[in-house]
Amino acid sequence: MTMVDLASSPRQLSRMNARLERKLQRLAAVVVVGTLSGIAVGLIHGKGATALITGATYGFLLGFIIGAVEMFVLEDWDWLNRLSFLANLAVRSTVYAAIIIGIQLLHPGERIAGVPLEASFGDFWWGFAYSAGVSVLINLGFGIANLIGPRAFMNFVTGRYHTPVEEDRFVLFVDIAGSTGLAERLGGIGIHRFLDRTFRLLTQSVVDYRGEVLNYIGDEIIVTWPEGNGAVDCRPLRCFVAMRRALQKAAPQFEREFGAVPQIRGSLHFGPVIVGEIGDIKRAIVFNGDVMNTAARLEELSRKVEGGFLASRAAMARFAVPPPFPMSDLGTLPIRGRVDGIDVVGIGAVA
Repeated sequence: MTMVDLASSPRQLSRMNARLERKLQRLAAVVVVGTLSGIAVGLIHGKGATALITGATYGFLLGFIIGAVEMFVLEDWDWLNRLSFLANLAVRSTVYAAIIIGIQLLHPGERIAGVPLEASFGDFWWGFAYSAGVSVLINLGFGIANLIGPRAFMNFVTGRYHTPVEEDRFVLFVDIAGSTGLAERLGGIGIHRFLDRTFRLLTQSVVDYRGEVLNYIGDEIIVTWPEGNGAVDCRPLRCFVAMRRALQKAAPQFEREFGAVPQIRGSLHFGPVIVGEIGDIKRAIVFNGDVMNTAARLEELSRKVEGGFLASRAAMARFAVPPPFPMSDLGTLPIRGRVDGIDVVGIGAVA
């Protein structure tokens, strides 16, 4: 094992643990929903402790097995994630149906409750239809969450930003360098595939470091963290460096497929932003404020500095610990919209 491997192993282990923690949290939520749904079936279908035990057993097993298959198997099938929404939903629902039928044929609820195994044909299909319906609804929820983002989905459901609020947030702008020239060489469809592949790879680092993808704009991705979440272990900085490492690791594949390797530059700023829902037919949660404008202008300046990254002193001052890699003080740079400029630091091209 090389020195680079030794240095990166703790980081890789930390990211793997973070992914596992999030999957276990989601699995626990599915198990709870499944168990409650099973109890509801028990209350509808019968009375007494026996019916509750039977329903809870089915709900728990279905929630646990389907949730585990979803989190630890289906989500890792790249070909499945590339299907259209409806095709993806159909494949997952078929897998769910097979699991449901298998569990019902084993009669685990009746066995644990100690009741005779004499369910009628009608009872079997009624239970199957109910379980399949709940499973498809859960799958549909996951699918919608993947389309608009898990946090955005929960924020819409809970109405957190139905009334605009002010929040202190880290804002990270990441831009793919040289995309205009690549678009001319690869063509419209080719550059779209290039950007899609790049953004999919970059988003993995966002998930690993607990960030939230706010938007994809052309060749740019905008990521945010609430203050308390982003200040931990310099997550926005680590996220950007992890993005660069991921692109370096995937360089041979990009070279073979596109004849070019994506390079990124970025900027980080911190401050109060106004977050709220906007629109009617296509409702969205938007971020407004001077912080967003300043972060965008810092990204423009990052194109002119060595290393291609700028972080404001306002952002650096909020981190709970010093950055785990060297930063360079670039002093005060002139920036559009600020008479007195802005204090910034930079980071090397490879950290």
